[in-house]
Formats: sequence, C-alpha cells, structure tokens
Amino acid sequence: MADGEQLIPINIEDEMKTAYIDYSMSVIVSRALPDVRDGLKPVHRRVLFGMNELGVLSNKSHKKSARIVGEVLGKYHPHGDTSVYDTMVRMAQEWSMRYQLVDGQGNFGSVDGDSPAAMRYTEARMKKISEEMLSDIDKETVDYSLNFDDTLEEPTVLPTRVPNLLVNGASGIAVGMATNMAPHNLTEVVNGITAYINNRAIEVEELMQHITAPDFPTGGTIYGYDGVREAYKTGRGRVVMRAKANFEEVNGKECIIVTEIPYQVNKADMIKKTADMINDKKIEGISLIRDESDRNGMRIVYFLKKDAVPNVVLNTLYKHTALQSSFSINNIALVNGRPEMLNLKDLIVHFVEHRHDVVVRRTKYLLRKAEERAHILEGLIIASDNIDEVIKIIRASSNADEARTKLIERFELTEIQAKAIVEMRLRQLTGLEQDKLRSEYEELMETIADLKDILSNEDRRMQIISDELLEIKEKYGDDRRCEIDYSGGTLSMEDMIPDEAVVITISHAGYIKRTPLSEYKTQSRGGVGQKATTTRDEDFSEYLFVGTNHQYMLFFTQNGKCFWMRVYEIPEGSKASKGRAIQNLISIAPDDKINAVICTQDLKDEDYVNSNYVLMATKKGQVKKTSLEQYSRPRSNGINAITIKEGDELLTAKLTTGESEVMLALKSGKAIRFEESKTRPMGRGASGVRGITLGGPLDEVVDLVIINEPKEETVLVVSENGYGKRTYVDDPETEEAVYRITNRGGKGVKTISITEKTGNLVAVKAVNDTDELMIIKKSGVAIRLSLDQIRTMGRNTQGVRLVNLKDGDSIAAVAKIAIDEDQLNDGSEPQDDESPDQPQNSVNDK
Repeated sequence: MADGEQLIPINIEDEMKTAYIDYSMSVIVSRALPDVRDGLKPVHRRVLFGMNELGVLSNKSHKKSARIVGEVLGKYHPHGDTSVYDTMVRMAQEWSMRYQLVDGQGNFGSVDGDSPAAMRYTEARMKKISEEMLSDIDKETVDYSLNFDDTLEEPTVLPTRVPNLLVNGASGIAVGMATNMAPHNLTEVVNGITAYINNRAIEVEELMQHITAPDFPTGGTIYGYDGVREAYKTGRGRVVMRAKANFEEVNGKECIIVTEIPYQVNKADMIKKTADMINDKKIEGISLIRDESDRNGMRIVYFLKKDAVPNVVLNTLYKHTALQSSFSINNIALVNGRPEMLNLKDLIVHFVEHRHDVVVRRTKYLLRKAEERAHILEGLIIASDNIDEVIKIIRASSNADEARTKLIERFELTEIQAKAIVEMRLRQLTGLEQDKLRSEYEELMETIADLKDILSNEDRRMQIISDELLEIKEKYGDDRRCEIDYSGGTLSMEDMIPDEAVVITISHAGYIKRTPLSEYKTQSRGGVGQKATTTRDEDFSEYLFVGTNHQYMLFFTQNGKCFWMRVYEIPEGSKASKGRAIQNLISIAPDDKINAVICTQDLKDEDYVNSNYVLMATKKGQVKKTSLEQYSRPRSNGINAITIKEGDELLTAKLTTGESEVMLALKSGKAIRFEESKTRPMGRGASGVRGITLGGPLDEVVDLVIINEPKEETVLVVSENGYGKRTYVDDPETEEAVYRITNRGGKGVKTISITEKTGNLVAVKAVNDTDELMIIKKSGVAIRLSLDQIRTMGRNTQGVRLVNLKDGDSIAAVAKIAIDEDQLNDGSEPQDDESPDQPQNSVNDK
C-alpha cells in the first residue's frame, strides 16, 4: 500500500443499498420520467435546446441530423448517439407524436416498424410548436444548471406555452416504477386549462366535459369509457382502443377495410400475425389480406369468404388481433424532483403553476430591463436639455473617463448615464431625435407601470396565461382524430359467434362436433337418408341433439360426473366429419363417457337457476331431482352430479320446472308415468329414489320423457329395428289417460308390442305434429322425418317402419327437432321452437 493510503472497512450490504438507491434516483430523475411542467425527459429537453442554440428553427433550412446529434452529444448529453438520434426521430414521427416537435426530412421510419435512415442521411429542424416551448427562454424564465463538464449551462425545464405532457404524453421505465401517459387533443386540453383558470375549485368530472378522452395520433376508436374515467380520476386506468373499420365490396367480394389502427401497433407485425392465425384456422372467414396503404393514408383490406358474416369476422379480428388493443395509463411524473401519481386536475394545476412562475419571472425581467432603459433615457434627456454644456465638458476632457467624471459631478448622473452620454452619437443631437427620446421615455414609463400592475395582480397574470393558451389553440389546435364509443365494453365471445341453431353429435367412441342445422335436409318417411358422419371402424354416432351457439351445456357422464361448456366451444365440423375427441375438450376419466347433455340458458341468472331442476335417471330405474343452481358453478375437472350404485350408470338428465310429469320407458317395452312432484329435490351427492321396477335382470331404462301438455303431446317410441309409432298420453276424444298416472316405483304399462321383428325399445320421446324426427343409424347414416307423417296408434301395437335398415344395421340414436310450421312453409331455415319460459332439454339418444 502506498504512503498515505489506508483501507476503510465497510459493510457491503450498506454499500449495495446506497449504490442502488443512487442509481435508482439517477434513472428516475435524470432519465426515465418526464417533468410535470414541460412534459419532457432530459434527453428530449436537450435535443430541443440544442437545436434552438444551433439556430435550426422552423423558418431556417434543415440541417443534417448528425450535426444536431453531435451538438447535443458534445454539449449536453454525454451518452450514446443512438439515444439522442432515436429521441429526435420519435419526435418527428406523426404516428408517435400527436403534435410533432421536430420537422424531419428523409426516411424517419414507418408505422410498419421500419428503421429510420442513418443520421448522416436525414435532416431536421424544429417545428413551429417547438419554438413555442422555448419561447422566452432568454428572459430568465427558468433555472439553468451546469452541463456534464461544467463548461456550459442548460435549462432544467423549458418555459413551454404548450401543455406538452398532456398533448403528447410520455412513456418510460424507471427503477421500481414506470410511466405511460396518453396524448390528448390540444384544443380540448386548452379548453380544460382555461376552465380551471376560471374556476380553481373545478372537479375532475367537470374537466372531463372539456377533455373528453385521450386523442391518439393514429386515430381509431376508444371502446368504452370506464377506463378513461378511472385514469382521469386516479391517474391509472386502461383504455381500450379499436381500429376504425368499414365494409366495402371490392371486385364483387365483401371486404373489411381498416383505415386507422390503435396507437403503438406495428401494422406489418399485426398483418403477419393475423395471416398466421388464418393459416392455423384460428380465424375463419378471411381469404386474403392486402395492405394498400400509401402516402395518402392507411388502407388494409381483408377479403372475406363467400359464407362469412362481416360483423362476426370483424369481431373475431378485434378479439384475436391487435385491431383491438389497450393502452394502460399510468400518470407518473416528476413534481419538484419527486415522482408522483397524478390525476387529470393535478396535471393541469402543475402546468398552470409553471406558467404562472414563467409569467412572473418574465415580467420581472422585462420590468428590470425597462427600468434600466428608462434610467439611461433620463440621463440622455438631461444631456439633450443641456447639450451645449455637455459638449463643452466633453471637449475639455483629456479622455472618456475624465469626461464621465465631470458629467457625473455637474449633472448628478450615475455611472451608467454618464457612459451613455459620452457614447451618444452626433445624430442624437437633432431636434427630431430629442423628441424621440422623450416619446420613448413616456412609453417606457407606461410599460413599467403596466408590468408592476401585472406583478401585483394575480388575476391579470392568470388572464395572460389564458390568452397565451388561446393563442396556442388558435395556431395549432385541430379536431379530434380518435372517436369515442361510450357504449363499448369488454368484448365477449358472444359478439363474435352468431346464435344459430346447430346439431351436436357425439359418437360411441367419444368424438364430438357441432354442425349447422341447415346442413340437414327434410326427407320423406322411409327414405334411405344422407351420410351424416364419417366414423372409424365399429364406431357410430350415439348421441345427437339440437341447440344454439350461445347456450350453456352440461355434460353428464355414466359415472355421475358433470362438466360445463359453451356450445360454441365445441369444434365445428361438417356432416361428414368425424369431430374431435371429447377428452381433448373436457377432463373425462378414461373409463367414463358422456351419457347425457343439457342445454341451458344463462347459468349466472339466479332466478333461472333457482326455478329449474335437473332430473336424472339411471339404467337401473333410479331417479333424482336436484336444483339447477347446484350445477351452475362446475369446475374444469368436473363435479359429482349423482352417486351411482355398483352395477348401475347414469342414463339421462333433463331440465325441468318441477311441475311436469315424468315417463320412464324400459327396453322390455314397459313405461311408467308419474308426477315430478313425487320426487323431492336432493343434493348433488344423493343417489336418488326408485322410479320404475325393472322387468328382469337384463331389463333396463332406455329413456326419460318430460311431459308438459299431456292432452296435446304424443309419445313416440322407436325400436332398434326401425319400427315406431306415436301414442297420445291422454286420449284427446275421451280425455282418458292412455298412460295412467301411478306412483313412482311401479312396473308400468306396455308402450310397444316387442317382437323379434321390432327388436327391443331404444327410444321414447314426447312429440307433436309440428316436430321433426332425426334418426341416426349405427352405420352413421342419418335421416330426418316430419312427425306429421307418422300416425298415432294404440299403446299395445308394434308401429310402422320408420327407417329402411340394411342387413345387420340398427337404430343408434333418435332426436326430435321442434320446428315452426310457418317457417317451413316459407321455405326458410328451421329453428328451435321451444317456448322461452320452458326449460330446454337435452336429447339423450341411446
């Protein structure tokens, strides 16, 4: 160790804390956060001040960017040239700044994310509005500090007349905090500031009548107002932005035309990612994307497929692409060197305080200069009144110092006045010039009185601030670019999915799909049918029902578990497609399978879920009724719906109102009818009570039917060999019960005459003449029948042939489709016709 040196032991933890705090404060104060007064970070302020010092004004010719960067780098900002040039580039980009501060010439990048040309190629100068930010800087309006090498001085803040922090916003990441402030419309901001000046007690809500919302340079639409309101009141909020789009027909094709995109969205990246999603089938309905943007404006064209619905495709784009994005407002700025979260009024208050300070300091400067000039003029006037004697004294003096001394002694002048007299030019001895001196002095005295009045009268100072702001608004104010959709809100999936009728098919091997109902065509009784699905060897379509895209689905498995899904979440497929394995959609155990599905309305509606019930039946004849409310909050891994006894399995589940009648049918051809009220509501964990007594060890329940109108409805029964019939529940002529009401748990009565020709009973449905029947065979062939073609018969008959079956084929599933008869007559698409006040049941279709 050298002489005079010593080691000082320190605690490394204390040293780390101190060093990190010093670094943090340096980043916060000197790099990342804007000053609340002029809205600039140090690098922005240095670029503008450097350009001003270099004389690169708006009315002068452009200078090379490298020249400007060198000026700023060498004098004020000792960091990398990239940081200075990137800052200057951003201030010149019309898609980055709401009001550009730099006038760039050359390639300054693009909204597609293209890099600007190197600084040696581009040129720049100040914008006129930037000069307003530096106005009066030479009048001691702001404090100066020494630059990095203490050789020059730079301003600590600009005396800006423009409320830059509000109109251009700011963003930056410091240590432990970040700022993200939205740009606004200058006209609105000035109106808001003048409203505050006129009423200092004004509330944020009242200010929002003037400053309605952020105004982004790229335009677009602000979708929803809650985030804006929150940001203005607290300083933090999330503003949702949407692209501006419309529909056009281009070369006979329907197109979506996007003319404005959200702020800070890279157009090229957005188009590329959208194209990738189209290729991956994540977005449907778009055949081609073409970017037709040019110097006249932005134009992105999305060509739609023939069957695409423009609104649906547009909402899908909003949901999955950057055509809708959000801007998280976080109004943190430096106030007296300390970071603070600021609401809308705080931002305005601090700007007005800064302008007030600038006006006071400017007025004091002007007053001092005016008094100094008046003092000199007083001496010149004295000299002009005694011009002959003054000339005599000066001529008699040997040098200027002697002349000044004699003048001071003779006329009681100050040193400054005497010096001005000695240096006075001969032309000022003319009578005209003497009159000018007196006129200038009188004007100066009026100016001095006015400046003193300004300093003593706060109302006048505030009026000056207001007048200067109105002048700024007159020069640079413009209309809003960004529209506001006050009715907007969180985009839900329903906005993108048309609520159309669909057929949901589940195969025996567990494949599921949804197909538009319109793909199935009505045929005559006895037809062969169309190919409905492509199945693997030994697989067949086992369950089938009709619903709509917006409905909720409850899946019940044979082991008694319940899973929850929306219909539109089921993958769509054509009639001939196989579908998706249901295990990929919901977490079903490997040894379990779906045995029942229920379509419900809104499960978040308390009145709805509390006034409806789920009625379940097992193959061994157990029935159980549970409130729908207990199934309104399923988990992803399912919930227990019913406790299944050994050797039994859940057969079906229906949605009821609690006041219906229930019919259970057995494979052996027996059926029982009892009132639903005979079954009391139970919890999800219960196993239920006996509903029907089986006819033997091989017998089992094939279906459960809910009857709401016994005098109008008929019961359809279908056997596995394709025979079926309709039988009235109550005889419409005699009003006697064909299926008598008994107590729950009985053996039931014959509903179809089972023979070798008919085969066992496979389905029972409650139907009427306006319904249609969908029958699907184990071979995968589907046929659709109008039920008015099937006549009613007695209970103890075998029925008529409904479907022609080939050797070895049999019926796998049966469903009814309720149809509005008027719609059929009009040739329009059939729709689900169940009344809205009745629960919508599944079609369990074994």
